Amino acid sequence: MWRGVLLALAFLTRLPIRLPPDIDDRDQGTAIAFYPLVGLGIGGALALVAAMLAWLGTPPLAGAVILVALLAGVTGALHLDGLADTADAWLGGQGSRGRMLTIMKDPACGPAGVVAVVMVLLGKVAALAALLDTPGGWVGLVLAPLLARTACALLFPTLRYVRAGGLGAAGARHLRSDLLAGMAAAALLVAVLLGGWAGLAMAVAAGAVFALGVHLMQRLLGGFTGDTAGALLEVVETATLLTACIVLASPPS
Repeated sequence: MWRGVLLALAFLTRLPIRLPPDIDDRDQGTAIAFYPLVGLGIGGALALVAAMLAWLGTPPLAGAVILVALLAGVTGALHLDGLADTADAWLGGQGSRGRMLTIMKDPACGPAGVVAVVMVLLGKVAALAALLDTPGGWVGLVLAPLLARTACALLFPTLRYVRAGGLGAAGARHLRSDLLAGMAAAALLVAVLLGGWAGLAMAVAAGAVFALGVHLMQRLLGGFTGDTAGALLEVVETATLLTACIVLASPPS
């Protein structure tokens, strides 16, 4: 099982993880179940950095930019790339499944992709700036990465993975659904216990974005790809941060 944890870390981050040489397809399936755990670790790290920035007296807006840059760096902007590819495909595909899949494989980024990435980054910076200036705002920093990666993992038992040779194909075939269900339930419990009403609101927001994303992916693609999974992760992360900002931020005096 520890091999699945290492593989999840290697896939979702750019940390220098040394993987055992005998990793197989079953480990890929186990790794998906540990996506929420990786998200919790990322969120905890963000909260610690935020505490350090506050101790140094960093202004909230500058701190928010630092945190967003750190988050992009830790993940290698992998999910932002998926968001850009998905936005380009959904605009340029004109409802054609084959055309959309072809556009997603194109490394070039079109205007729709640029706009989507800019909007997500602006949303994160705005939300984090408010949370850094809010008592208890650290809850949003911890829970948003957790809920986003839980939503990403839950795509695997919900929709068909449509690229036979894609990075997620082996994991989809050997998914540990029982383990994933337990991890998802644990993520929800952590959100409620740690965040109270704010955590519950963030979980509801994550569920709403997940349901909409599943509907669109099923209608347009008949399933999901690694790019659309990354896009979902980014949108859920942004939506939950904004939700935390709305629920937790103190009204102006």
